Amino acid sequence: MRDWKGAALSRPDIEVTRMGFIGTVGLVLHPERTSAPTVETVVRWSRARGTKVLGLAAEVSRIGCEAIPVGVEEMTTSADLLISLGGDGTMLRTMRLAAKGHAPVLGVNVGRLGFLAEVDIPELPAALDAIDAHRFTVEVRSGVHARFGTVEETALNDIVLLRSPGQRSAAVAVRVQGQPFVAYTADAIVTATPTGSTAYSFSAGGPIVSPNAEGLLITPVAPHAAFNRSVFLSSGERLDLEVLPHSGDLAVEADGRLVGGVAPGDVVEVTMLPAAARVVRLGRTTFYQRAQRKLRLAGSAEPG
Repeated sequence: MRDWKGAALSRPDIEVTRMGFIGTVGLVLHPERTSAPTVETVVRWSRARGTKVLGLAAEVSRIGCEAIPVGVEEMTTSADLLISLGGDGTMLRTMRLAAKGHAPVLGVNVGRLGFLAEVDIPELPAALDAIDAHRFTVEVRSGVHARFGTVEETALNDIVLLRSPGQRSAAVAVRVQGQPFVAYTADAIVTATPTGSTAYSFSAGGPIVSPNAEGLLITPVAPHAAFNRSVFLSSGERLDLEVLPHSGDLAVEADGRLVGGVAPGDVVEVTMLPAAARVVRLGRTTFYQRAQRKLRLAGSAEPG
């Protein structure tokens, strides 16, 4: 088996059983950037091979492209491949959509460097050729599900309990398997997937976690208590976050989106979702190479 540029891959992660992997493509666009030329690239590629291109109705009408306008359910159940055209925010939204279907996600960086993207715009036609010929691998990404009150939300990066403006700090007790473990007092409490370990959690001093790991990472932001360390729980352990009586009211965010609020006495039930999304990899870079580039990680200091 060979990668998308023709180089031999060391192991056959996907067995080549037939040609023509792509019958239907689903597009997810950046909400503001003009993606029309890139969409036209996909349309031309698909037209030449007799495949269909679907797009979310509101996004398709915004840029006036030839993609077939459909709803979320039709796109996620019909598409063989979802293509994210944007940055990391668009990629996370596409991965959340992918959790409702079976299609893997190809991230195409439109604009600034995207950590989760696999290719840049000029590389897109060659990438589609490789995927259609089964010359790709799939990287499975876990998600996180939060339930509080009547609200249920899924995220691919993180669920955050955040101090509301004018309110006291976030005081949150962490219960594992129903047993009290530790309490944090901080500006925010981040519960991140391994994917999200390089985002908000990392900026708050949390560790980088390989996407191959299965578990949830809890990191306090600007902690005010003696215990200020991150905690990593395994995938099978039940996690409850209880808002303590001396806490202020807290906002709840999922992948940076405000999804609700909680008050003292409320409990947020958090569950890991294994294999929530599948990301296309073309043998181009490893997770550690992408992390090193995106996070500007320098090599170890050499002794003088």
